[in-house]
Amino acid sequence: MQITFLGTSSAVHSNERNHPSIAIKAFGETILFDCGEATQKQMISSNISPMKVSKIFITHYHGDHILGLPGLLQSMSLNGRETTLTIYGPKGLDKVKNAIYSLGYCAIEYPVEFIEIDSGIIEDNEEYFIQAERVRHNVPTLAYSIEEKKKPRFLREKAIELGVPVGPAFGRLHNGEEVEIDGKIIKPEQVLGEPRKGAKITYSGDTKPCEEMIMLARDSTLLIHESTFVEEDKLNAEEHAHSTSVDAAYVARESNSKKLILTHISSRYTKEYEEKMLNEAREVFENTELAYDLLEIEVK
Repeated sequence: MQITFLGTSSAVHSNERNHPSIAIKAFGETILFDCGEATQKQMISSNISPMKVSKIFITHYHGDHILGLPGLLQSMSLNGRETTLTIYGPKGLDKVKNAIYSLGYCAIEYPVEFIEIDSGIIEDNEEYFIQAERVRHNVPTLAYSIEEKKKPRFLREKAIELGVPVGPAFGRLHNGEEVEIDGKIIKPEQVLGEPRKGAKITYSGDTKPCEEMIMLARDSTLLIHESTFVEEDKLNAEEHAHSTSVDAAYVARESNSKKLILTHISSRYTKEYEEKMLNEAREVFENTELAYDLLEIEVK
């Protein structure tokens, strides 16, 4: 799974940070989590095609998380999109839909599904499942996790010993299909080992630290958690139902996550404060990084 941070600021843009949006390329799809202002511009900068986005998951309806939607949807239409786009979000999504379709001379000439959701598994297919959980912000908000389903390990060297050429046949065998090589049938069980645990990515949206977030993030390969404030601004974080870097690190530690990335950074902070934020988090959870716009991470 390739993750690109398209925007990493909180409510206000800065010169270096745009409004929140995260793209995940995996399973032959591109999936967006949140769609703040400038998302489509950032996609151009990162060579991510909007036309390949299949699903968008919105955490909540504060403007910094949704104001990129109208322009993105209309641009897809102008570029001739025909395939269905599905947008998920908490209660209130119908109002967002109506606002988008009544904005100016809006012409969206491809199918768009708007699906209001609550906690639970909201997408489940052969390769992955996506779960939503209500968290604790000052408006209705969902956090999300996407988890790859367990697959047997592919024994590459064994396949080569059996005469399987490197290439598409590897993928077919890994997906459980037989292949024929020089008149000989190679069966999947000949080249598959014990199942491995699939990668799991969890995204907090906006929230104060809470048990619901810890439970959703349990055993994440990567936890992406909002970190709007440094610890000295703890009262401000509590007042606005946000997290500090220490709060995010606490969630990572308690959920047994492997890696934490801090995002949704207040534009008020200088580089010095960002460094302080990172150091504070690392005192609680060592394997922590601070996101920046267009950061790319590969999760396996």
